[in-house]
Amino acid sequence: MPEGKRRYKATIDGESYTIVGPKSQEHMKTVAETVDEQLSQLKELTKGLSSEKRAILLAINAVSDQLSTRKELEEIKDKMKQESQMDTQA
Repeated sequence: MPEGKRRYKATIDGESYTIVGPKSQEHMKTVAETVDEQLSQLKELTKGLSSEKRAILLAINAVSDQLSTRKELEEIKDKMKQESQMDTQA
């Protein structure tokens, strides 16, 4: 395994997974717990859907959240840049 990669064994929706990545064990644990929790919530809300369709909905929700967060971050960066430029002009 490449240097810096870690393995984390997780149980998500009753299935065992090995997550491999550079993040800390605590980070991977939090990710796995969050996915498991969100899948459980989706299972309650979408009783007729297959596990695959629930996983796709979860991915859509995650990407939507990521894009919203990215947009907010860009707006904050732009605001800070504008304020910094105003400070240097004063």
